[in-house]
Amino acid sequence: MRHCYSFWLPFLLIFPLLSACVPMFTIGTAAGTGTYISEDRRTSGMFIEDEGIELKSGRRIHQQYGDTVHINVTSYNRMVLLTGEAPSEDIKAAIEKLIMGVDNVRKIFNEIAVSGNTSLASRSNDTLITSKVKARFLAERKFQINHVKIVTENEIVYLMGIVSRQEADNAAQIASSTPGVKKVVKVFEYMN
Repeated sequence: MRHCYSFWLPFLLIFPLLSACVPMFTIGTAAGTGTYISEDRRTSGMFIEDEGIELKSGRRIHQQYGDTVHINVTSYNRMVLLTGEAPSEDIKAAIEKLIMGVDNVRKIFNEIAVSGNTSLASRSNDTLITSKVKARFLAERKFQINHVKIVTENEIVYLMGIVSRQEADNAAQIASSTPGVKKVVKVFEYMN
């Protein structure tokens, strides 16, 4: 029995660091897919399409720029949010153009900062902020948490999803009053 614990210990220690990968993990399990997608306002086809947009975009950026940039691609209902850092305005614009060429991309919100790449400590802090905001969303219970996607970059919280205006206002208020959040940017689609 002792051997079993030592086998799983490394996985248990790194699991919290992989929180951004949870949706991909749940897609891989039949039960997880039905549960996650059924609570999402996107269709299951749109959910999978968004995952494909993110993967294709990430691959294109890496092939073109390698480690000279740090770019996060988040797609929600085929609306793409670009965050991270690029060394120049020209590269920032070129990345947007590159991603616009990915199949099914409807619109791009280019929030890439022109600066050097953030440190691992800064990215870890962003992960912590995202976790705090999610926890507050759960605690407040003002809307279904799966209806709002949270992306944090350099202490700026971006909120995506298909929401009512009231849900958007509630989400922005909760996020903006979370310790460590510098600014909140709404990138929502509104139902009404």
